[in-house]
Amino acid sequence: MTAVEQHNFGLHCREVSHWFGDNKVLFDLNLKVDAGQFVALVGPSGCGKSTLLRAILGTDLPQEGEILTLQNGRLANADRPGRDRGIVYQKYSLYPFLTALDNVALGLKLDQTTTMFRWFNWSGWAKKQKEFRDRAAVFLDKVGLGQAMHLYPSQMSGGMQQRVAIAQALIMEPEIILLDEPFGALDEATREELQEMLLQFYEENKEAMAEGKKPPYTLIIVTHELNEAIRVGDRLVGLSQYWDWKVDGHQRSPGATVVYDKPAPVFRSDERPDYEMFADIRHEIRQVVYNPEVLQQRDEHVNLSPTR
Repeated sequence: MTAVEQHNFGLHCREVSHWFGDNKVLFDLNLKVDAGQFVALVGPSGCGKSTLLRAILGTDLPQEGEILTLQNGRLANADRPGRDRGIVYQKYSLYPFLTALDNVALGLKLDQTTTMFRWFNWSGWAKKQKEFRDRAAVFLDKVGLGQAMHLYPSQMSGGMQQRVAIAQALIMEPEIILLDEPFGALDEATREELQEMLLQFYEENKEAMAEGKKPPYTLIIVTHELNEAIRVGDRLVGLSQYWDWKVDGHQRSPGATVVYDKPAPVFRSDERPDYEMFADIRHEIRQVVYNPEVLQQRDEHVNLSPTR
């Protein structure tokens, strides 16, 4: 891989298929994500969105195909979890006995030190611990929790806890961050605040690219909220089991695949979107991705090489 290709690379899923016994979940899925893109992944329940995220994460490998990520500067198969991929779930993965600061610093602690080091090199561990906490404080400030770093999860609202979870992923500086319904349990006002936070990250990407640098954030966000997908993503990807699989000679549905892949409008973090303007996009996605009565050819609404 050339330096330019490495600079632009985010993720590549090639001919990915997955099933559980007779349950066909994913079929011949192809998805290429460039560095800096914010991909909003939508689709009907049971279409394999979370299965795809687990495959990318390396915890549930696909039965067929391969998923390529950038690991230590080299292209590699995502056949196991690695720090090049981070994930944020809907349920906050925080330790109740640790403050926000130590929850965020925990990843660096486990990645860069051992139990033996912490037990038998006290001075070295004290230095490392301060380094990790200082780094965690930077990322808590980035997600708007600079004044709450010493709070425990029980002292924080749901939105605050999810900000901590996002900081946990960011501090490891992964090549790609996966978000699986991250705001699904939050009220509308809090969801919008966190959407604005993601848009601020996107603005940092644009600043980095303007300076010729690799953008720091590449996201795939799974959401059931189409307004959220349109607002946060710069690219909309729809997975669906509703496509004309008979054209390919199948006797029954072989699973969900990408049936929709188009650019999305880009918003500033301080820009209040007019959701009525999203109506045409929402209608098209509902027809192509969610409607079992509309079975189009799977590449009819797909662009595998968007120029965003």
